[in-house]
Amino acid sequence: MRARLNRTNIRKLESKRSSYYVSDTDFPAFRVRVTPKGAKTFYLLYRNAKNRQITYKIGTFGEVTPESARDIAEKKMAEIKLGGDPAAEKQESKRQSEQEQFIILRGFIEHKYGPWLLTKWKTGGEIRQRIESTFSSFLDKRLDEVTPWLIEKWRKGRIEQGRAVGTINRDLGALKACLAKAVEWDVINNHPLKKVKPSREDRHGVVRYLSQNEEKLLRAALKVRDEKLKRGRESGNVWREHRGYTPLPVLGEYGDHLTPMILLSLNTGMRRGEVFNLKWADIDFPNETLAIHGHSAKSGKTRHIPLNSEAIDTLKAWQGQQESHKGLVFPGRGGKPFNSVKKAWAGLLADAGIMNFRWHDMRHHFASKLVMVGVDLNTVRELLGHSDFKLTLRYAHLAPEHKAAAVAKLVGGNHA
Repeated sequence: MRARLNRTNIRKLESKRSSYYVSDTDFPAFRVRVTPKGAKTFYLLYRNAKNRQITYKIGTFGEVTPESARDIAEKKMAEIKLGGDPAAEKQESKRQSEQEQFIILRGFIEHKYGPWLLTKWKTGGEIRQRIESTFSSFLDKRLDEVTPWLIEKWRKGRIEQGRAVGTINRDLGALKACLAKAVEWDVINNHPLKKVKPSREDRHGVVRYLSQNEEKLLRAALKVRDEKLKRGRESGNVWREHRGYTPLPVLGEYGDHLTPMILLSLNTGMRRGEVFNLKWADIDFPNETLAIHGHSAKSGKTRHIPLNSEAIDTLKAWQGQQESHKGLVFPGRGGKPFNSVKKAWAGLLADAGIMNFRWHDMRHHFASKLVMVGVDLNTVRELLGHSDFKLTLRYAHLAPEHKAAAVAKLVGGNHA
């Protein structure tokens, strides 16, 4: 079908059940495509150097006038006669534009590294957030503009803010891993931070664990909290019954998830994420063990943890309060895993009068108590799931009797 492609004739073109083309009477390679929905788009039809028929999109009627579209078609045809290929050039321009977008740190994270993190690591979202929040001043820089000098200034600023050396090193490690992928995926040629080393940190520094008195205070605060929650439930049910509402289930030994989570952590050394993702199927009550599967473990390796009597009693008591004994041991809203207990934890520490004690420090408490009662470091390493023995060595100083016994061997025999 042919027609003079001007405004009047194009407006007269009606939509049909399927799309169709109308070629210009004077310039047949210049055409308009009409879709069933009535959209009208200008195209140039030509053959490239490989004799392949190419349909080059010029623009949509309404956004581009027929006169402008015809001018573009004539210019592109002239380029084609001189050996050009508008479609290939357009594709290359698009590719370069995308490459420019990816070479900016923000774009690389948003379009490439971020999506990859989500498929590769269960904490991918947290890693992305860590990079974007910690290095927000770098996001609009090209990847190759993130220089060692900028990192040194950033590191100095973080130290002045009071950030721990370990935290700074982990932040830097996350950024370096991101840039390493940019090199691997040919976004940049060289890693700009390849020679930047982490700051030295004391891996055998002070390990925070609870003193006997602090542990007593923590447990007492847990009991007070549970009793308060149970009284609140009882009072609430009385209110409901007086008004004809169905009462809520009577609470058992625990007011909610917090106490069993904490008691399990103190007796197993499980990481927070491991506790949050623990399932009833992972617990072997007859053999008094639980399994931390590789997909939930930081090391990626499955390990088995023996359960002492308090851990067993805690889990059984908590199980007795649950309607379902399938799925997560500690289900959050909608049956999904918890992602934080910060508010409840902070309130508990305030009630107990305990300062500077993080949730993760319960893991240190578990390991420290084991070492102090004579458990060897390799066993502690296996229970904690450490892949590097150096991480376990931080607890070595808590067994002073071994060092004292070694030094005592120097004394003996005859003295002059």
